[in-house]
Order: sequence, then structure tokens, then C-alpha cells
Amino acid sequence: MVYFTADTHFSDENIILYENRPFENAVKMDKELILKWNGIVSNNDTVYILGDFGAQGSESLLLSQLKGEKYLVKGNHDSNTNAYYREAGFKEVYDFPIITREFWILSHEPLYVNENMPYANIFGHVHNSPLYKTYSRHHYCVSVERTNYAPISFDEIISKITGI
Repeated sequence: MVYFTADTHFSDENIILYENRPFENAVKMDKELILKWNGIVSNNDTVYILGDFGAQGSESLLLSQLKGEKYLVKGNHDSNTNAYYREAGFKEVYDFPIITREFWILSHEPLYVNENMPYANIFGHVHNSPLYKTYSRHHYCVSVERTNYAPISFDEIISKITGI
């Protein structure tokens, strides 16, 4: 299966305050994020992290604890080189949005798409901002605050978007 997540911000104490996350500290947040991830994702699955992975220099350690083959579409907080992230354990790293299955644009920040375009955008970056809906016919936000702090499957995204 294919899964998506964004804005995990592993090991970042400040994100708990900025986004009102329900965790006492970053250690407990990381533990819960890993537990939820591994409760859904298997080793044979693919996970696209749409930016702001976090980990503050502990990417290798964290990635080794997370199931699945992991791909990173870099976000504004992913400032290391692509080689660094590959060495840490990402299968591939992208500096720009990518298109998958000829229709789905994967990006960190939301992109402009409208009902006349043949695309839909899966993104993160906006966390729980009320300025953005979680999903519509042409977009889905996978920031962890909107997905119960766990990756969400491509099948569930497609089901919600097409069920509108």
C-alpha cells in the first residue's frame, strides 16, 4: 500500500506549542508518532513524507524505527542535502513537487488547482490552519494534525475525495 504524511517535525519541542499538539514533550510525541506509524504501515508499504520530517540530526535513528520504504518531498524545514537524507534512510528525496499516477501532485505546500484542471494536490505545510479544508475534490492535506498523527493511505484519500 501507499501512504502519505507531512509535518511530523520529529524531536521538535516548539511544534507542540505552535500547533497545540497533545503531547507533554518531544520524546513522548516521537514515541506516539512512531507507534501510530508502525501500527498502520508494514515493511512492504511505501510512505511519502510531504515535508518537514524533523529529527534534529537523528534522522537515521528515527527512520530505522519506521516501517515502509520512505520518500521525502522536502519542506521548508528540511534543510540538509538530498544526499544527507538518502544516507539517513530515505529511498529518494525530491526538492520540488512530483506527479504520481499521472494525476496526483505531491508537494509540501498547497498548490493552486481548480475544478477545470485534471490534477489533485496532496500536501502538508498548513498543519491545522482553519484557512484550509482537509480535503475537496482537488486536494487533500496530510499534515499529521489532520490525520490523527498517523500516515493515511492513498485508498482512503481517493475514497474521501471521490465520495464528495
